Amino acid sequence: MSNEDLHEPRERLADETVTTHQAIVSLMEELQAIDTYRQRADDCDDAQLKAVLVRSMNDEMEHAAMLVEWLRRNVGEFATQLDKFLKCEGSIA
Repeated sequence: MSNEDLHEPRERLADETVTTHQAIVSLMEELQAIDTYRQRADDCDDAQLKAVLVRSMNDEMEHAAMLVEWLRRNVGEFATQLDKFLKCEGSIA
């Protein structure tokens, strides 16, 4: 992992902080890939290519969900917030 992704010097960070950072950066990359594939699929005129792009987008959603689950299991406050908002009824605001 590149140190430029970190906001503070690596040697001053707890191992748990660095591991969580890796998960968060990976989640951000997966979400970005979902957005990219969705836009490409929307813009695609070839039905077969569009189907491939949508399948790729769905694969990225699976990866993102796996990372969210890792965060839930390993970051206590993240789990608390997910419990509070996932599948809740009414306004999320």
